[in-house]
Amino acid sequence: MLVLPEELTHVQATACLELLRQGLGSESGRQVVVDASRLSRFDSAALAVLLEFRRESLALGKDFSISALPNRLRDLATLYGIVDLLQAQ
Repeated sequence: MLVLPEELTHVQATACLELLRQGLGSESGRQVVVDASRLSRFDSAALAVLLEFRRESLALGKDFSISALPNRLRDLATLYGIVDLLQAQ
């Protein structure tokens, strides 16, 4: 399981995506789960990071899911019309 940091804004987006990519390389199974339970401070860049990481995971033939997506981030994803792409497990 890959864990998001407490804060994920445009400032941390590039570094966070790189860490997720590194983690993806070490995930041996077919399932990739991103744990968002620690995420408390974020902006729309968090959605961009998750969508890009989802795209990369699926391109490698992995199943992608998010655990414990914060309600406020789910609301933002709903507003943007992308919540179905970020279905929590």
